[in-house]
Amino acid sequence: MSIQRSPDLKTVLIASGFVLTLAMGVRHGFGFWLQPISQAHGWTRETYSMANAVQNLMWGLFGPFAGMAVDKFGTSRAIMVGAVLYAAGLLWMAMIDQPLLFIVGSGVLIGAALSCTSFGAVSGIIGRSAPMEKRSWAFGISSAASSFGQFVMMPIEQQLISHTGWQNAFYVLATLVLLVMVPMAWRLREPPVDHSGGHQQSITEAIREAFGHKPFLLLVAGYFVCGFQVVFIGVHMPAYLKDKGIMDPNVAVFALALIGLFNIFGSYYAGKLGGIFPKRYLLSSIYISRSVVISLFLLAPLSSYSVYIFAAGMGVLWLSTVPLTNGVIAGIFGLKYLSMLSGFVFFSHQVGSFLGVWLGGYIYTRTGNYDIVWGITLALGIFAALVNLPINEQAIQRHQVAAAS
Repeated sequence: MSIQRSPDLKTVLIASGFVLTLAMGVRHGFGFWLQPISQAHGWTRETYSMANAVQNLMWGLFGPFAGMAVDKFGTSRAIMVGAVLYAAGLLWMAMIDQPLLFIVGSGVLIGAALSCTSFGAVSGIIGRSAPMEKRSWAFGISSAASSFGQFVMMPIEQQLISHTGWQNAFYVLATLVLLVMVPMAWRLREPPVDHSGGHQQSITEAIREAFGHKPFLLLVAGYFVCGFQVVFIGVHMPAYLKDKGIMDPNVAVFALALIGLFNIFGSYYAGKLGGIFPKRYLLSSIYISRSVVISLFLLAPLSSYSVYIFAAGMGVLWLSTVPLTNGVIAGIFGLKYLSMLSGFVFFSHQVGSFLGVWLGGYIYTRTGNYDIVWGITLALGIFAALVNLPINEQAIQRHQVAAAS
């Protein structure tokens, strides 16, 4: 009888990196479809914004359940299911022209797909494969892979829309998702967790423990802000620039690509620094820095150069919260239910994402500008900086239950 061995850290980082590159790269480009789809179907921006908002909300809602499945059945199976759902969601967005069906169908399919193919799904196997002293660094590498996907996929998606049409662009991406994710999932097979030897914490016990622990609740509150900020900017930036007179679409493409490029470095060094300095201080610094960068962008005269500088600054801060947040969760609660607990924290992130992308479209439709949403984004950054400061990163002390004789 052969024994299935866990893949080594290098294999895990490469295979999960390909999955994250494509999953997050495709998702970050959805803003490019806002105007062509709205114009083709005669929708307001609010309709497409709502579809993206529901995607983000469903991503967060399915996250804890996907994490439970990953912790119990393995990363490989979850990613394979996610790849099929992702392809189906992209095809749905290409073919459906009825607003309610478009919103609900794409929201459920893409949301569920992302919960199986993004950070929460791979955090468990990365945490179990990396030694403790390299864990924060490994989380940083995976976050950098997501940013690399944004950098690579932004121009690809824009070119696909320009040269093949927005519908055919979805067909191409659906095929690419299946061709890349399924083979990579096979590289992430791992043996089931050994449940022998002493009392084993149940899922219910793990959830009760986490939500009764103040540092976990503070992480939940801070991560809400991260979702609000990045998704509002990612989805509405192209339309915002056009409204402000920057008509060249390549400026928005290059800006979003720059965010991905600079976040490769931001995520990597956030993970690396997380192994040296208290992660709560790094998280607080990231959130307050975002508010500073956004303030300077809004106050400076708008030009393509100011957009690029803003994109570079936000890029350094974009997903650098991910390795630090996952590192705090792993350090406090351990690795057994890491994917599930990361899913719960990420649900808060996605509630913020839902509000960020939806409010952008809702308030724009009623006021004709994004000024109010920018103000909310600034205030939330200050709030997140404050709530991360008191987080206690020490591992939780559990009392072992003696086995019944």
